Parts: sequence; structure tokens; C-alpha cells
Amino acid sequence: MLGDILNLISGFIGGYWGIILGILTISILWGGYTITTKRLKNFLTKKAYKPDNVQYFMLIWRYVWLAIVLIFAVISFSGSLVALGISAAFLGMILGWSLQAPVTGLAAWLMIILIRPFKIGDRIIISGIIGDVKDITLTHIILNQVGGTTGGEEKSGRGVLIPNATLFQQVICNYTLDNKYILDEVGVVVTFDSDLNEAESMLLDVAHELTADIIRETGEEPFVRAVLIDWGVKMHLRYQTMATDRQRLSSDIAKRAVQKFNENKRVEFSYPHTEILYSPKGEKLIR
Repeated sequence: MLGDILNLISGFIGGYWGIILGILTISILWGGYTITTKRLKNFLTKKAYKPDNVQYFMLIWRYVWLAIVLIFAVISFSGSLVALGISAAFLGMILGWSLQAPVTGLAAWLMIILIRPFKIGDRIIISGIIGDVKDITLTHIILNQVGGTTGGEEKSGRGVLIPNATLFQQVICNYTLDNKYILDEVGVVVTFDSDLNEAESMLLDVAHELTADIIRETGEEPFVRAVLIDWGVKMHLRYQTMATDRQRLSSDIAKRAVQKFNENKRVEFSYPHTEILYSPKGEKLIR
């Protein structure tokens, strides 16, 4: 009796195995989609910079899941587990190859909002381009280029779009990752017979005058380093500055330093030059 019942059940299932497998596959996939979607949306909403990016990402997420459910449902209704497994592997390979760049771009966007190597407003160097991050979308990083049309670090006004897919292959330099201030310097070359202590004192006075607010906030004093070169002593005045204000501040320091040096007779600017000393034959050269 029991054997007959089992054979009856087996025969019934065998006749409807494709339908049962299809319904089971759809149920599992749809359940996984429902659970992961809610958690993923809540997580991205807390991390993403812009709500629009979350909406676009979730829209893509929905269509991808719908395509997967549809494909696996059609395959599973055939009733073959082997065909289902082979189809899953083949589908994964095809999607990985054809959607490599878009998937990598989305992965890079997730990396940005999770690890936060930079944020909107930061000044960064990426792909050899300096710029202020203007926007972070699902597909591109939008920079307001710095330099490019000039030799310094002034905003050029040109927008640069960098594909997210390239971020994993690039070295990213962030001017303000942990601190909004960076170390900058202005170099001045003075003659060997100048009063170096006086030159250093004047440079420090200029830095204290123009970066007083930064010194109070950071507690870091400006300092001077001297280097011997062929035509004099190069004094490097180093100080803290905001990355976005670097060009303006260095220009103000340079102008103020020139003014103070010209007013002081114990310090003289040096410049590249050649000096020829002539001594008649048989006479000792006297300097």
C-alpha cells in the first residue's frame, strides 16, 4: 500500500516536475530579491552623496533581478536541474564579459561611497588631471579642472568626466583626505654674502602676517629650509594652506617677500649669472 502511494506521488510529481521546479526557482529568486533590496536601499541611502544616485542604482538593480528571474524561470520549466546549472554558469559568463565596464563602474561607485577616498568638494589628482570634485554619479566622476589652461593651480572652468570604471586602475591623490590644509612653499634665492638669519626672519614674518588664522587653527608654525645652489642660497619658506587657496596665498607671500627684501640692505636677491675674473700673467689674482 505504501509503495503504491509513493509511486503515485512520484508519478504525479514527475508529470509536473517542470512546473514545480519553475515555481520553486521563481519563489527563491523573488524572495532573495525582496530581502536584499530593502536592506541594500536602506544602506545606500545612508552612504550615498545624492538620493538620485540611489534611485538610479535601485532601478538598475530591479531590472537586473527581473531579467535573471525571467531567464531562470524559462529554463527551470524544462524540468532539468542540469540544464538549469549549466545555463546559470553560461549566463554568468556572458553577463560578466558583455557588461564588464558598466559593472566595474557600479562597483567603483560603491567603493567611493563606502571607503570614501574622496568626496564632493575635495581637490584630487586622478588620471594625471587635477580638479575639484563637482559630482559623483553612477558612471562618472565630474571634476572642475584646476590648471590645464594655465601653469598654476587656478580653476580653468573646464569640466572633466572620468569614467568610474577606470578608478581601480588609477592612483588617486587627495589633497584633503584627513586634513583641509596642506604644506606649501615659496622659494627665494639670496646671495652668499646676504644675512641669512635676517632673510629667514623676514620670510617668517611674512608667513605669520598672511597665515595667522591658519596658524591659530592648526598650531603649526611656518619654517624655513635653506639649500645651497650654484648662484646662492635658496630659502624655502614652508607653511600650511588650504588646497583651494594655494595659488592666491603663494602669490601674496611672494609679493610681500620681495617688498620686504628690497627694503633691507643686508639681504640681496641672487640670480643665475656667470662671473669672469681676469688676472694678467704673473700677477696674483686678488678678490
